[in-house]
Amino acid sequence: MKCIIVDDEPIARKGIKKLVDQISQLELLGDFSSAETASEFIQTTTVDLIFLDIQMPGINGIEFARSISRHTLIIFTTAYSEYALDSYEVDAVAYLVKPIDPAKFRKAVDKAITYHSLLLEEETKSVENVEDGCIFVKSDRRYFKVNLKDILFIEGLKDYVIIQMEGQRIITRMNIKSIHELLPQSTFLRINRSYIINRHHIDSFDNNDVFIKNHEVAIGNSYRDAFFVELMKSRT
Repeated sequence: MKCIIVDDEPIARKGIKKLVDQISQLELLGDFSSAETASEFIQTTTVDLIFLDIQMPGINGIEFARSISRHTLIIFTTAYSEYALDSYEVDAVAYLVKPIDPAKFRKAVDKAITYHSLLLEEETKSVENVEDGCIFVKSDRRYFKVNLKDILFIEGLKDYVIIQMEGQRIITRMNIKSIHELLPQSTFLRINRSYIINRHHIDSFDNNDVFIKNHEVAIGNSYRDAFFVELMKSRT
C-alpha cells in the first residue's frame, strides 16, 4: 500500500516513519507538514493510506479527511483522544493516540491492508432484502447467504459497509443507513455514525464503549440515549 504521513510536528513524522519502515506491505511516498501540501501531492499521485494528524495549523485533519477521495483510507495519529468520535464521521480506519504503541499501530495497519484488499476485490457486491433471518450478499454474479445471527457488527466505510462475522468479513457497496433500514432494528443497534452492532453479541459495555469479542466500538454522543433505552427494553 502506498502511504503518506501528514503531521506538522517533525518528531512525530519521524516516529511514524520508523513504524512504517517496519511493515513491508507499506510504501512511504512522502511526509508533509500540512494538509495543504499533502493535498497538492495527492492530486497527482495515487495514495492508498494516509497517517493523519488532527491538530495542525491551517486546515485541520478532520477537514482535510472530508476532502479525500473515498479510495484513500485514513488512520488518524493525534495527541488528542477527544476527537475519536469525530473520526467516525470521515470513515477513518483507526484512531491512534500519541505516543503511538507499535502493537496498536500494526493492528491498525493490518486492518487498513485488509480493507484496501476488500475494496479492490469487491466492487460489485450488493445486499438483497432480509428473508427468513438472513441477507443475501452479491459477489461475482452469485448471492451468498449470511445469517443475521452470525453478524457481530456492521461498519460503514465510505460508500461501502463491512459485515463482520467471527472469522470472516464481507464488504458490499451500500451505505450504512440503507442496510440498517433492512435489518430488524430491535436486534441491530446503530451506536455511532459508522457502526451497527448486534445486541446479542455484546460481551460488555460501559457509558462510552461496547465490547464484542476483541472489538471495541465507541458509543456516539447522539446515539447514547437511544442505545441504552433499547438495551433496557430487553430487560423488562
